[in-house]
Amino acid sequence: MSEPLPAPRLSHFPITFFAMVMGLTGLAIAWHKTQATFGLPVDVATPTLALSGALFAVLMVLYLAKLLRHPQAVRAELNHPIHINFFPTISIGLILLAIATLPHWPGVARVLWIGGSALHLFLTLYIMGVWMHQDHFEIHHMNPSWFIPVMGNALVPIAGVPLGFVEVSWFFFSVGMLFWVMLFAIILYRVLFHHPLPERLMPTLFILVAPPAVGFIAYMQLTGALDPTARLLFYSGLFLTLLLATQAGRFLRIPFYLSWWAYSFPLAAMTVATLVMYEKTRLVAFAALAWVLLALVSLLVIYLLVRTARAVAAQRICVPAH
Repeated sequence: MSEPLPAPRLSHFPITFFAMVMGLTGLAIAWHKTQATFGLPVDVATPTLALSGALFAVLMVLYLAKLLRHPQAVRAELNHPIHINFFPTISIGLILLAIATLPHWPGVARVLWIGGSALHLFLTLYIMGVWMHQDHFEIHHMNPSWFIPVMGNALVPIAGVPLGFVEVSWFFFSVGMLFWVMLFAIILYRVLFHHPLPERLMPTLFILVAPPAVGFIAYMQLTGALDPTARLLFYSGLFLTLLLATQAGRFLRIPFYLSWWAYSFPLAAMTVATLVMYEKTRLVAFAALAWVLLALVSLLVIYLLVRTARAVAAQRICVPAH
């Protein structure tokens, strides 16, 4: 009997691809903040933003094609205990594009922000509803990607406050910070007292950095005050960054997966947070740290783009999971 024909590659197009948009747009925002803070004459942010916007458009077309032609594959991802948490990377991508375009095209940023925030609220409610009423998730399914739905809420004030949506921004910020604390305790329990994360998911540990870093940036946008709460958020993010940096040898031994993109956005967020800290304190140490982080995340994103392009060309992505 002949073997069945393999499913088309489009049916295996993973929702995790949208993490690339988060990393690229985060890098564009980090470069724009650096250019504004130090008055750099070069413009790296704009071409990076253009690439990110184009990538988002291409990924949306491909994923909508998957939805139309292979709806059962999309339903499978929505029922998956890990993949479901990556659907908000679409709404987060819109919110990040709103943040990045705000200095140049506030009208465009407003549309992106409203669309991204509304979609993210819907996805947060949907995913948390699934969490509450599911009957097949186990503790070993828990990993830092579960932060993605709640973390995106904390991004909303960064563009929401300048656009005039102050109370809405407080609402999203409160949701993000409340559930960050809850999930952090659960994930720490899972990491400490259960089997180690699978190799493919190890890079998601870097997502631990994102909530406090993003929370700090959002809090500064909401209050403008470098108070104890702001310092608690910043230094929590800084400690987690240092903790993960000491594990660099372990991360470097992991083969390339799309999950490597989990390294990029948290580092970009920590770069922006450090730049904000430098603006508030004018301490040279923060300026130096920001430059180190910016160089690191820039080289990392370039490397990830090359590795992803090679993996796509070699048809190692968009294939059935093993």
